[in-house]
Amino acid sequence: MKKNLNYIAIIPARSGSERIKDKNLIKINNLPLIAHAIETAKKTKLFSRVILSTDSLKYYKIGKKFGADDSKIRPKKISKSNSPDYEHIIFQLDELKKKKIYFDVFVLLRPTSPFRTKKTIKTAIDIFEKNCEKVDSLRAIKPVKEHPYKMWVKKDNLIKPIFPLKSSKGISFHSMQKKSLPSMFIQSAMIEISWVRNLKNKSISGNKILPFFSSEKENFDINDPEDLIIMKRYIKKKKSNIF
Repeated sequence: MKKNLNYIAIIPARSGSERIKDKNLIKINNLPLIAHAIETAKKTKLFSRVILSTDSLKYYKIGKKFGADDSKIRPKKISKSNSPDYEHIIFQLDELKKKKIYFDVFVLLRPTSPFRTKKTIKTAIDIFEKNCEKVDSLRAIKPVKEHPYKMWVKKDNLIKPIFPLKSSKGISFHSMQKKSLPSMFIQSAMIEISWVRNLKNKSISGNKILPFFSSEKENFDINDPEDLIIMKRYIKKKKSNIF
């Protein structure tokens, strides 16, 4: 780091995952995902605090075992499947403020992105710092597999394109080859870096967001049961050099 900024790493780990039960406790190399996230963050030596933001005492104890700093177990009312990240982030930072502990920047490291490395975290923070005077945040993104211009909505017995746009030649985008369409990206769970001041507007990213690109493996995120199969393939492919 070149700038004198105070960073906190926040690892969100809600206990009520629905598609995969206790997905944050899935083990890789005999360590739960939350342990990998904590240990990777601490290895960077860039964070004043590395906390696990969870609603579960069980998760909290596991986090402490693997080196997470003290934090407050968050209420269930802000830990629902539809609860925005803003709520648990502001909760944790407000609890630390009571102890007169303040931060300039928070970094979200979701445990379901298990192949992120300390080198990538350092690279992302370095890019953020080089641009921090003109951006609100940095967010990892990756190319979409299913292009939004080819998506449709159903109404009654008919369908219509979500984006009824046409090219300069008057051809509907949904009828064009994907390589002819504008590049589109989707956010990944790998890393998000943001000024704490953005939270004043109930935003975790602000308006000026810097994109961060990384490998397909590091952008991999565990959400659905089929993702566990992909995870095992990654591990099997290069087991000795994953972390």
